Amino acid sequence: MTERAGRRCCLGWDFSTQQVKIVAVDAELNVFYEDSVHFDRDLPEFGTQGGVHVHKDRLTVTSPVLMWVQALDLILEKMKASGFDFSQVVALSGAGQQHGSVYWKTGASLVLSSLSPALPLHQQLQACFSISDCPIWMDSSTTAQCRQLEAAVGGARALSCLTGSRAYERFTGNQIAKLFQQNPEAYSHSERISLVSSFAASLFLGGYSPIDYSDALWRERQADLCEFEASLVYEGAISSYYVQRYGFPPACKVVAFTGDNPASLAGMRLEEGDIAVSLGTSDTLFLWLQEPTPALEGHIFCNPVDVQHYMALLCFKNGSLMREKIRDESASGSWNKFSKALQSTEMGNKGNLGFYFDVMEITPGIMGRHRFNAENIEVSAFPGDVEIRALIEGQFMAKRIHAEGLGYRVMPKTKILATGGASHNKDILQVLADVFGAPVYVIDTTSSACVGSAYRAFHGLEGGTGVAFSEVVKSAPHPSLAATPSPGASQVYEALLPRYAQLEQRILSQARGPLE
Repeated sequence: MTERAGRRCCLGWDFSTQQVKIVAVDAELNVFYEDSVHFDRDLPEFGTQGGVHVHKDRLTVTSPVLMWVQALDLILEKMKASGFDFSQVVALSGAGQQHGSVYWKTGASLVLSSLSPALPLHQQLQACFSISDCPIWMDSSTTAQCRQLEAAVGGARALSCLTGSRAYERFTGNQIAKLFQQNPEAYSHSERISLVSSFAASLFLGGYSPIDYSDALWRERQADLCEFEASLVYEGAISSYYVQRYGFPPACKVVAFTGDNPASLAGMRLEEGDIAVSLGTSDTLFLWLQEPTPALEGHIFCNPVDVQHYMALLCFKNGSLMREKIRDESASGSWNKFSKALQSTEMGNKGNLGFYFDVMEITPGIMGRHRFNAENIEVSAFPGDVEIRALIEGQFMAKRIHAEGLGYRVMPKTKILATGGASHNKDILQVLADVFGAPVYVIDTTSSACVGSAYRAFHGLEGGTGVAFSEVVKSAPHPSLAATPSPGASQVYEALLPRYAQLEQRILSQARGPLE
């Protein structure tokens, strides 16, 4: 996409697992430029697959930090070659894949603050990292450190109440603990540890960036494992390196970079009481919370656009692949027949409830298929049309139950924003609207983290926390209404939801024993 000259804009960056991507958004909040550098394709010398290195133990997963730096060099050079007018950029912000960590070697800050505009970044920063391959969110090699951390604070539930999540192997604190224990020399030579988001912001600032508050812990108190600074919005002016090499204006603001999930919440413009449901390979819920209730499932963060509120994230592993399996088994592989089954069966499915987990579920930890008739008796099979409705109703009832477990409540003004492959099926969305008792909208979110970052940059320009984010982005494109709750839906599902929750607990108890 080509850039139009003389168009004042903000840039939104996304340092994700497989690529670095950028969008430029003008003052009317239209995206008018976008580009990306794909790690495997554009930087093959780093030998990544899917942007990562999977180690021999199959548990350790890392990415080369200099690959991220060189990708930034590449994309800026591509923009320059295309004639992009950097002088019109008034602010920028960005997102980074959550949980990745970068280890700056002693002396790196001096190099960062004295970059030469004559050379690309990667040539100047080659010796600035004590760990060349950084642990990322796909890593699951820190089980021992997770157990140590939970034990230190009184258990998994205590840690969730303290930080918003129980210990997970991919989380940064456990990765730092592993480095401290297994590679003390590298740890001792590190003068600063950044998340991917604050690392990327540091590159633009020419100095170390604090961690964005929504990419950090949600309470002020943390384990003694590590300390961090947290930034709210505006961090500083762009480094003179970019002014001299690319023509950015010296007054261009760098607004705090955050995680990709908080940035996506901003990109979808969620407001108080809203939910975003991504219906993809795995299903993900983003929730806007006022009063969070930490649980053993899910994650709670500070809200990236409102410091008084929170956001929560719930991930369900059995998403579109499970829907496709039931489509193949019960609708002859036809989405048209699948939809007709939803249309021909009544809300509540005459009391028949189903749980479908062909792979070990995350929320909660259950595997297998379980079907119950209206008398709560487990049965071995349902008729095809009942099976299809049981799957879709069960998936959405589970989402509502676990969202409410984190403190979420459907409000009169609640909107549900649906994205992902299944959001194109209006009959699936109708069940979503019925189960939650709220209207469902669809929105294009192919670059939601980038666009959300650009929106946050505009928010930072307007004074950040002193101005409502919704006011800043009110002229952005609006989502389209796809489904509204059917008459009588609330009565049907208010009766079914407690049953579904009790049956889920029964299955969980049989599989794993009682919850902590």
